[in-house]
Amino acid sequence: MPNTPSPVPARLPGAIWALGFVSLLMDISSEMIHSLLPVFMVTVLGTSMWAVGLIEGVAEATALIVKVFSGVLSDYWRKRKLLALLGYGLGAASKPLFALASTTGMVLTARLIDRVGKGIRGAPRDALVADLAPPGMRGAAFGLRQSLDTVGAFVGPLLAVGLMLLWANDFRAIFWVAVIPAFLAVALLLVGVKEPVPHADTAKRRNPISKVELRRLSAPYWRVVLIGAIFTLARFSEAFLVLRAMQTGLPIAYAPLVLVGMNIVYALGAYPFGKLSDTVSHNALLAGGLGVLIAADVLLAVSGHWALVAAGIALWGLHMAMTQGLLATMVAEVAPADLRGTAFGFFNLVSGLALLVASTVAGVLWDQLGASAAFVAGAVFSVVALAVLWGWRQRPG
Repeated sequence: MPNTPSPVPARLPGAIWALGFVSLLMDISSEMIHSLLPVFMVTVLGTSMWAVGLIEGVAEATALIVKVFSGVLSDYWRKRKLLALLGYGLGAASKPLFALASTTGMVLTARLIDRVGKGIRGAPRDALVADLAPPGMRGAAFGLRQSLDTVGAFVGPLLAVGLMLLWANDFRAIFWVAVIPAFLAVALLLVGVKEPVPHADTAKRRNPISKVELRRLSAPYWRVVLIGAIFTLARFSEAFLVLRAMQTGLPIAYAPLVLVGMNIVYALGAYPFGKLSDTVSHNALLAGGLGVLIAADVLLAVSGHWALVAAGIALWGLHMAMTQGLLATMVAEVAPADLRGTAFGFFNLVSGLALLVASTVAGVLWDQLGASAAFVAGAVFSVVALAVLWGWRQRPG
């Protein structure tokens, strides 16, 4: 007798909401710092554009590479929450170091600790979302978490702008304030999220990176990994959006508004597009997001007028809303349930290496040929990703 499909519940579990608010609080803290960090490095510490790109690339790549190991451990131990707590704890502990930094090397150290924490928590948290979400609502679950995360990503810069105006551009005082929401995030995760008990058929410990287990990651999964890597080459660090806006004459105190604008669009779109991904073709939605990214890159490349740069930044946020939760959903759907941590880990390892290349190349192109060259390169990689999707449009999975 065929199995009767389980009805899709009307609401997402409370633990999904709790994870979303954990992300929101940590992102408020992180973006209060990161929205000011490129300007702080360039204007206070005298850091070059090449070094900014390298620091951003190394830091973000570190986070994504660490996700491989934390994802594998979460599958082996079946204890995703513990690793998430460790990761969020490291992120919180790194925040005071930014306020104390007096050299570019100290900023790099703080960024690496922060991003190691992000790497440790990333894959277990994403796998935990997939474990907690009803199968018919995975897109909505990832979209909700991403949306709340992104609310934090624009509340943080708004707070930074207000405090910059109130405290006469005192970077370090604002970095100290950012410590508070980071530790609140750790506390909420500790008390607000209960990890589900593993099913009997997945509770037995196995080595997730053994040859037998890795063979269970199918060809559709590796296609998602490849398209994610090409996509990441087109989407370098948002620090370059801040610096592009500064070229239009934006005052230093208002620099965080760049990420505010981008993340408002991102937050408003992430949940609706997440729900949409539960009912439409993933490849079609991803292709649409790539088209929007191409439009953003073109606007940012061809014009230095503030209005067109602002439009390009808004389109950048729209493409993030269309694609970031979608890529996570695609990984969750093509990976076995007991290998989701490992699957997210490898996906982010490859994406991390691509991000390191993308941010470093963007910094070099900016220094040598100007801002336009960096965004043109992003548009070219987006076209390549579209071509790959077009070639796979008839394939199953």
